[in-house]
Amino acid sequence: MSKYRRALVPGGTFFFTVVTHRRQPILTETCSRQFLRTAFREVQDERPFTIDAIVLLPDHLHCVWSLPPGDADFPTRWRQIKKRFTQQYLDAGLPEVAVSASREHQGDRGVWQRRYYEHLIRDELDLKRCIDYLHLNSVKHRLVERVRDWPWSSFHRFVRLGEYDIDWGGSPELYGDEWLRFE
Repeated sequence: MSKYRRALVPGGTFFFTVVTHRRQPILTETCSRQFLRTAFREVQDERPFTIDAIVLLPDHLHCVWSLPPGDADFPTRWRQIKKRFTQQYLDAGLPEVAVSASREHQGDRGVWQRRYYEHLIRDELDLKRCIDYLHLNSVKHRLVERVRDWPWSSFHRFVRLGEYDIDWGGSPELYGDEWLRFE
């Protein structure tokens, strides 16, 4: 099995992608949004961090977090968020996707993919690039034609703060396919 190395930088800012198991489209459902909000708040109360930007899509989410100085433990935070969400989700009687025998043996449930993607933000330009990608994601996945039309995004907060114009990210024709890639 591969050994994954996480960029554990105390006080760092990170971009994350977290995906549901087998990409089941559950995250934008009303109850799932509430479960996720509760899980985030509870974990933030116990282990503070700032959610700088976020977009919630049916089968995955992207977010940018900043950790407090001296603290690099985002893996525990994600483990707790996923665990708390899963508990609420299953307690509500909502369906999970079947898991493999090995995942079942390890006690995994069919709600989240085991792993997630993380990227250490290197500088202000990298931060802007990640936040732009995150906010454009609903258009990339063809869920809406304009960024402003997706309700589950920090884009609207960024508009209120004057960081974006309401028509930013308007139409895919303006960008071609180049902006769809995140590398």
